Amino acid sequence: MSDEEKRRWKGPTGKEGSSGRQMDQRKIRAHHAKSDSSKQWLERQMSDPYVRKAKLEGFRARAAYKLLEIDAKAELLKRGCRVVDLGCAPGGWLQVAVAKGALEVVGIDLLPVDPIEGAHIVQGDVNEPDDVARMMKGLTDKPNLVLSDMAANTTGHKQTDHLRTVTLVEMAAAFAVEHLATGGSFCSKVFQGGTTKEVLELLKSNFTTVKHIKPPASRASSPEIFVVAKGFKGASRP
Repeated sequence: MSDEEKRRWKGPTGKEGSSGRQMDQRKIRAHHAKSDSSKQWLERQMSDPYVRKAKLEGFRARAAYKLLEIDAKAELLKRGCRVVDLGCAPGGWLQVAVAKGALEVVGIDLLPVDPIEGAHIVQGDVNEPDDVARMMKGLTDKPNLVLSDMAANTTGHKQTDHLRTVTLVEMAAAFAVEHLATGGSFCSKVFQGGTTKEVLELLKSNFTTVKHIKPPASRASSPEIFVVAKGFKGASRP
């Protein structure tokens, strides 16, 4: 299923099939899916306890629980902190940051994101200085935490997808080093093998601790893990 199809998916509707008989919702969705991969994705979504929990608790995406579980281990979200969320659509991580008591929360994404009370959201490109400047206007001081759940659209070609993901991680890490307040933290999605040698060296030279976390909400079949860097050494930055 394409990323666009996933964004458009609204979940089970409970409608009857064309025969007029009540059918299992999972079978209805799978029947109308365009490919085997689409069917598998839809079935997985409808059987996922985190998806159901997100709907019940008002989070926009199951990814909210990844951040909650990472925070339970790493204690990233401090009450009164300032948070930047790179690649924030559909807004689950923004919701978590606001709910955890962040003083100021800003986010940016190429996709439009519905407003969230307590968050300043910009539709734009993190590579565009003007877009970044618009986002940073939502903060009165340097951020204490930079988050990134960015992921490139997959092509099906493993090496290409890996390189695209690496580029996003490098971009997020560079942003953190440029903007974080001294003592701040950074958390970013990475994939198989963890962070690259170059990114790991960048983080280790600029933070006091760097580790990888695989939260329970991250599916066991998924190659994603998250790198968490704490204790930004602002004074050593050029």
